[in-house]
Amino acid sequence: MNRSSLSTLVGLTIALSALMTTVARAETLLIDNATVHTMAKQGVLENTDILIRDGVVVTIGENLSAPDAQRIDAAGRHVTPSLFAGITSIGLTEVSGVKESVDSSISDIDMPQMRPEFRVDPAFNPNSSLVPIARVEGLGFTVLGATASGSIFGGQGRMARLDGSYDSLFGGEVLFISVGRNVSSLSGGSRAGQWMLLEQAVAEARTPPRASEPALLTRSGRETLKRFTRGGTVVFSVDRASDILQVLRFAKENGFKPVVNGGAEAWMVATQLADADVPVLLDPLENLPSNFDTLGARLDNAALLHAAGVTVVIAGGESHNARKQRQMAGNAVANGLPHAAGLAALTSAPASVFGVEAGMLKEGQRADLVLWSGDPLEVTTVADVVVVNGKLDSMQSRQTRLRDRYLPQQPTLPRAYIKP
Repeated sequence: MNRSSLSTLVGLTIALSALMTTVARAETLLIDNATVHTMAKQGVLENTDILIRDGVVVTIGENLSAPDAQRIDAAGRHVTPSLFAGITSIGLTEVSGVKESVDSSISDIDMPQMRPEFRVDPAFNPNSSLVPIARVEGLGFTVLGATASGSIFGGQGRMARLDGSYDSLFGGEVLFISVGRNVSSLSGGSRAGQWMLLEQAVAEARTPPRASEPALLTRSGRETLKRFTRGGTVVFSVDRASDILQVLRFAKENGFKPVVNGGAEAWMVATQLADADVPVLLDPLENLPSNFDTLGARLDNAALLHAAGVTVVIAGGESHNARKQRQMAGNAVANGLPHAAGLAALTSAPASVFGVEAGMLKEGQRADLVLWSGDPLEVTTVADVVVVNGKLDSMQSRQTRLRDRYLPQQPTLPRAYIKP
């Protein structure tokens, strides 16, 4: 080998070594001196480090050392797991008013109208502009909701990570059923008719009708509903206390694992919910009644439920305003919910309710976490650093790009004169 070839080989070796070092540093993070909310048995750890390698939390402890790691000085700031965005259509909806960009609901299908077999997850788009918008706010996972227009059965949703990957979906299917005033028009104008139809649907799932008999469900719908009667998770959208009690009865008799969504009057039946071990997903900002199903709405709903032993989850931000989840949890805390429970309502509680591995910081678990500028439940706090699957997020979204493009750099000129 001549001197020129040797020199070239040495140069390539050095460049390759430098590249490998860069890759290693990119995959290894060390967060120093943080107040770590593990949301697990360890609780809150002060002056604590987190070592992340290859997308996984390797160690949580004090005075950790990792020469190959990219170091982030938390300076005592709070670190939490990525937060729950609630039940949303993130990745299923771009602009609510543009029909062709909405895939979370189904309509205009010939009878029968009850479609529990409808699933939204095949339409999930991880490249949706709503995904990074939510992620830079510290939100890491959501339940995709389903709505079947003209049916008490909304259909099936599923948990999705907001990491922008094509394998974002995880966990099992969740069935959505609506009860109360919102679906009275679908049951002859009577909520009593809703329970009649639901009972008939379950009966059909167990014993299919003869070919000559009218049916509420398709064959696929019967198979789907029968599967959920074996302990499947069913989210009931319901507010009125008496309707919630009917949900508890119906779920127990038919083998469902119920979750109450809405629950404006849930505090009135908190004891029954706790005895049945049924969690409640609620909007803590719902105070004044907007209809006859929410006459008992009050700001300390979450606090009263928690005090009774009910698992509380915050789920009122909706798709385009998911960032308000923290504000809602903060308001619940301001009205009596313990701070730790408020944070759990955005992390470990929803993960537990839907049976997924998320919402906690534990060694050996996927590294999805947020470093905050202050108390995570304070409205003025922002996400300083977001780590997704062990990698630093760019903290860019469509909104930040629009801001950077159109924010005036020369305030003396009108915006029309400022070029991108």
